[in-house]
Amino acid sequence: MSAVVAKNVRRVLLGVMLAMLLSMLDNMVVSTAMPTIVGDLGGLEHISWVVTAYALVTAVTTPVWGKLGDLVGRKPMYLASIAVFIVGSALCGAARSMPQLIAFRVVQGVGAGGIGAGALALIGALVPPRERGRYQGMTASVMAIGTIGGPLLGGFVTGHFSWRWAFYLNLPLGLLSLVWLWLMLDVPVKRIEARIDWAGIALLTVSISAIVLAATWAGTTYAWGSWQIFALGAVTVLGLRAFIAVERRADEPLLPLSVFTNHRNYPLAMVLILVAGVVMFGAGLYLPLFQQTVQGASATNSGLLMLPMMIPVVIVSTIAGKIMSTTGKYRILPVVGALFLTAGLGLLATMDTATSHLLTSLYMVLVGIGPGFTLQMSGTIAQNSVSLRDMGAAMSSVNLFRTLGGSLGVAVFGSLFTRAVRSALPAGGEADPNALHELPAAARNAYLDAVTTGTGHIFLTAAVLCALAFLAALFVIEVPLKKAGPPAPAADTPAHATS
Repeated sequence: MSAVVAKNVRRVLLGVMLAMLLSMLDNMVVSTAMPTIVGDLGGLEHISWVVTAYALVTAVTTPVWGKLGDLVGRKPMYLASIAVFIVGSALCGAARSMPQLIAFRVVQGVGAGGIGAGALALIGALVPPRERGRYQGMTASVMAIGTIGGPLLGGFVTGHFSWRWAFYLNLPLGLLSLVWLWLMLDVPVKRIEARIDWAGIALLTVSISAIVLAATWAGTTYAWGSWQIFALGAVTVLGLRAFIAVERRADEPLLPLSVFTNHRNYPLAMVLILVAGVVMFGAGLYLPLFQQTVQGASATNSGLLMLPMMIPVVIVSTIAGKIMSTTGKYRILPVVGALFLTAGLGLLATMDTATSHLLTSLYMVLVGIGPGFTLQMSGTIAQNSVSLRDMGAAMSSVNLFRTLGGSLGVAVFGSLFTRAVRSALPAGGEADPNALHELPAAARNAYLDAVTTGTGHIFLTAAVLCALAFLAALFVIEVPLKKAGPPAPAADTPAHATS
């Protein structure tokens, strides 16, 4: 890749990364602002749906956007997804009730699904796998900025302005990325005519909705053994079986099953990505909770508390990318990453009320090294396992599994945490972290022990999942990384057009 081409690719990827940052920041900023939003709009009983509705729609629409990108063109679909996200953000900022906010978060989720799917597909189209390591530092930096800067920005905006600006902040950043990509992005594709797989879309929507709802409601709204949860499980299984049957017969399947069967690396990469989504969401939510509640850290510094974990993600991801680009070797990287994740999370599970900030930070460094070796590398392995023709659908699966992992992780971890806190508290005890200083010493210590127990269960479960990911990484085959980029447009062929 020449210096000029590399420079142009970096300029285009900057716009792609801005859109990714837009989606990541929104999640973190909104989470920080939620207590203030509930205080203004009311509807505490519906607060979980502000997150669940967004995550559910994002997961459902991700493969749809990816397939439309393959059929219509990646540039117009990516620009459309950014525009939808901007509209959804503006509507959320103007919401006057909790039901309105939930409905508008659905619109945001539709746009977020396209942003996630389109970003991965565009990176796959613009950068061949062998060269992709050069740009992994950019992706890792966006992840770190979103994770660290989101809570800080959310706390500042909510405290100094209004919670509505948690959504209005998306407008200038979204418009900047929209204009930037409109001017800079040029992805040559061959347009094709095909029917949209509406049956596949409907069945996948039903299946994903059922599994996310089951994970959200189980153990909280309904008991794990209730008929409601069993019914949702049955809908999930039957829906997936019907989806597979439909995809086998479809001329243009929403999610080509061949990407899972042509090469064993692709499903293995999906396992790694699913686990990474579970771990990153779980650690991102419950580490600050432990540090603020048990270790007495300030909530305003919640973003800074994640630095020991996020800085290694950026550094290690950049190093891993350079190793991959220089040597063309990558198999050992996710193996090492899964080992670090398992060790770090296992150590976090041993924390108690006497664990120091320093020791917690050291454990977090180990956890941060893991995704640096694993997260982006898994996407590269998946990208290297499919043809350019199926790049959009295949890479949207990467984002789908990551989103599903995060959604299921939040739901299951939340259930584990709630159960541990309720069982550890004395009869009649109240789990109110904001009133800790008002509790008698015995009640306060019981609550802190309950939080420690709950987070310990979460990190231990995550460590077991990472051990399974380690086993999956051992079976990855070292396949030479593709060096060729996307085909150049044929100037004398009318059937080609720039999307």
